Amino acid sequence: MTDTKHKNIAAALAAAQSQMGKALKDSTNPHFGKSYADLSSVVGACMPALNANGIAVVQPFTDDESGRYITTMFLHSDSGDTLECRVPLIVNKNDMQGFGSAATYARRYGLMAMAGIAPEDDDGNAAASAPPKEPTGPSAKAINDAKNALLAAASLDDLKAVFVAMPHDIKSQHSVINAKDARKAELELAPADDMNGDDIPDFPPAPEGGA
Repeated sequence: MTDTKHKNIAAALAAAQSQMGKALKDSTNPHFGKSYADLSSVVGACMPALNANGIAVVQPFTDDESGRYITTMFLHSDSGDTLECRVPLIVNKNDMQGFGSAATYARRYGLMAMAGIAPEDDDGNAAASAPPKEPTGPSAKAINDAKNALLAAASLDDLKAVFVAMPHDIKSQHSVINAKDARKAELELAPADDMNGDDIPDFPPAPEGGA
């Protein structure tokens, strides 16, 4: 213990933090193959400095209407000040092993948060526990095929039928909507077929008085 006295817990914690080291990543998560700082490494990184500056640490279980927690408490012997934070116990396996694992995690993260220390880098469990997201939505080929089908529509009725029949995730694509609107504009501007569909082009009227 140091002979230094601090008038409040903030001063004591500031002094302790200046003496703390990083928590060493000396354990390996067998599921993810990642190294991380376990509870004993976190305790070793911060507890000597906390105790040397008059700060005791307790981590009791607490319960309330919203659930069960590990409460990390810093108790300052000189001033009687306290600091605390709660970390929820999330038990994935309903047995003592699962409960103990959850308690260890809650103690570790609560102590790191309160002391203001960090391992060399994050253990990555939260990110690794979720598999990489697969690309969602229609493929580029499906979108391109849909646009080609719209652009090939021979009439407004055909265009409507092609568009309505498409899956929602395809016809909601901006490029597909743009292709539909472009073909619609072309069909609306196209001159109506004369002579019941004969492909005979219109001729301009002859000038008055001309032969």
